Amino acid sequence: MRAGNAQYDTPADLPAALPVFPLAGALLLPRTQLPLNIFEPRYLAMVDAALAGSRLIGMIQPAPDAPADAPRPALSAVGCAGRLTGFQETGDGRYLITLQGVARFRMRVEMDAITPFRQVEADFAEFAHDLKPGHGEEAVDRDGLLKAFRAYLDANDMDADWDSVMKADTEVLVNALCMMSPYGAPEKQALLEAFDLKTRAETLVAITELDLARGRSSDGGATLQ
Repeated sequence: MRAGNAQYDTPADLPAALPVFPLAGALLLPRTQLPLNIFEPRYLAMVDAALAGSRLIGMIQPAPDAPADAPRPALSAVGCAGRLTGFQETGDGRYLITLQGVARFRMRVEMDAITPFRQVEADFAEFAHDLKPGHGEEAVDRDGLLKAFRAYLDANDMDADWDSVMKADTEVLVNALCMMSPYGAPEKQALLEAFDLKTRAETLVAITELDLARGRSSDGGATLQ
């Protein structure tokens, strides 16, 4: 796959050591874009290092049982590497950046780094298929996904640009809906860790249907069995 000016064909094209940005509720998936407002000194240093090196940053959530106020929370097992494809200095000490998702990784171990930002040993082998655009699209129940999406919009009095939705490639549609979904950190991690596109779509549909069922139950309607 191509991200920015770089071509990544196999896990061997990706670095074993990766700077990481732990951020609860943030989801980056292959071939999606994530805008970030960077202002903490340690993460400004991380961006500087990425610009001077591989331009790759790993987005990863704190572990589910990590205290919210922990200064150095344990990390989740799986994150996603993104290439820094957009960069802007604001003039007031911040960076506005955009990461383009490349591939997911499993954290082997956190490195004993001397940098102010955290680094991990990243293993991309398990998710090598992330580097193949459109991989697994044919197995996705696109109609079921759209049905759940429409039900969610109807339940929340929302609308969508259906012309664009219907024209979108299946991979783009699945990943965009996952990233835009309003669910919490555990659900976002489940979507990230879903092995392939089919499983990710099924996971999103299941989460959405559960959310809708809970809403109906709170209104005195149907309840889950």
